[in-house]
Amino acid sequence: MNRFIVISASIAIFLSIIFFPLLNSNYWLKWRASLIPSTKLAADLIVKNGVIFTSDPSFPFADSMAVRDGRILRLGNYSSLQDLSGYGTKTLNLERKIVVPGFIDSHVHLIFAGLQIARVQLQGVNQKDKVVRRVKEAALNAKRGSWILGGGWNNDLWGGELPAAFWIDEFTSDNPVWLTRMDGHMGLGNSVALKLAGVTNLSKDPKGGTIMRTADGEPTGLLIDAAMELILARIPEVPVDERREAMLRASSFALTRGVTAVVDFGRYFPGAPVEHSWQDFSDVYQWADSSGKMIIRVCLFFPMETWSQLYDVIHKAGHAMSNWIYFGGVKAFADGSLGSNSALFHEPYFDDPHNSGLQVVEFENLFNMTMASDKSGLQVAIHAIGDRANDLILDMYESVASKNGKRDRRFRIEHAQHLAPGSADRFGQQGIVASVQVTSIYPLHAIRTAMKRIPPGWQNAWIPSECLSLNDALIAHTISAAQACFLENEIGSLSTGKLADFVILSTDSWDEFATEGSASVEATYVGGMQAYP
Repeated sequence: MNRFIVISASIAIFLSIIFFPLLNSNYWLKWRASLIPSTKLAADLIVKNGVIFTSDPSFPFADSMAVRDGRILRLGNYSSLQDLSGYGTKTLNLERKIVVPGFIDSHVHLIFAGLQIARVQLQGVNQKDKVVRRVKEAALNAKRGSWILGGGWNNDLWGGELPAAFWIDEFTSDNPVWLTRMDGHMGLGNSVALKLAGVTNLSKDPKGGTIMRTADGEPTGLLIDAAMELILARIPEVPVDERREAMLRASSFALTRGVTAVVDFGRYFPGAPVEHSWQDFSDVYQWADSSGKMIIRVCLFFPMETWSQLYDVIHKAGHAMSNWIYFGGVKAFADGSLGSNSALFHEPYFDDPHNSGLQVVEFENLFNMTMASDKSGLQVAIHAIGDRANDLILDMYESVASKNGKRDRRFRIEHAQHLAPGSADRFGQQGIVASVQVTSIYPLHAIRTAMKRIPPGWQNAWIPSECLSLNDALIAHTISAAQACFLENEIGSLSTGKLADFVILSTDSWDEFATEGSASVEATYVGGMQAYP
């Protein structure tokens, strides 16, 4: 009996030792946690088995990449990332496809582009008859009295002849028409639109603009730069819903081209109201951000005339509303465009010997606005195409920097298209960003063009010594574009801690890509999430 009691007591003590910890709630929590792989650093997504070009000189290539919470967790070979695989981690096998950082388009007018997509499309049309036919089709479907809007035309594609109102007057007598040229610095109005705008043979050219006329002095229907305001002021404002749809439409298109971020200069052109950019900020971008509808990242620039308004916004909210919307700076115009014969040159145009272009804004006014904007810490971007316009802005930037003192300002010249001998060196000497665009929202086409420099219809490269390597062309569309708008710490390269925006290309041969520059977009990821297709 006593032996039984001793044995029973021993068993009780033994069982107590074993099961006592189970009565402790912390034990159970630790036990449950041990059944689940650690998620402290577990990735949401691991992409592996690829050729990942990072645009980061410290680590140019990788074959795998881990993403968590929309940012890059680690890059390397797959074995070095396997410890980041946990419960819920998705794995994407790239099958040796090339991956590059999401492309950044450094100069767009996003909402305007989205609106144009839904209007009369004349981009790429290479025959006069096709232009006329498309406007006629739109007129047949238009309500009487409503505006027919569109554009994207390029007269160089059909031999250079400029369009005129009489091309379309016959079938648009019930509707005003306004069709902008591809560069946004010239537009064609029909006779109804000219009448609404009060444009006659007695009208004078506004400062910074031109009303094109026949030899008899009659308006042809073409208005250049500041003169466009005469008609633009008569066009009803676009409803909010249409502008929102336009932004989303253009953003979706950008993703198909691998563009994950843009620098948006708004619906701001010579002659356009400066209020448009601010209306779009409040009506479209703030709405999209607050409702979770942003799908690409945007860096917004505003008209320089409104610099104090932007300063107040940045002073209160900082340089970013979110990971989707950033405040860039202010923009102004020095001249017009080459295709409109309004880019400002030192010498007159060959086919227009009395014309050297237009200075769109009075220099003293431009200088004072630039001084004030820069002194307040805003980034300044100025459109300049002609060689004289570029020299004027280079001189002005040098003067402003000298007066306001040394700082990291990153002045930009948009387009920087034609430079006088010696002017190119000044960009580097003065630390000025040359924001050059080959084609908008077509980065892979622009990369190939930069590598090959073969114009349409040509057999050989134009100035082949200026051809870029694939690496340089990719860097220009990624990290350099990010640096040009102070976003290099967030986007532009595939580096640890940065936003996981990347593009999967169709090719699996880096050597072939580096030689031919040919590839297409297979998929676009924004913040580690597939956004296209």
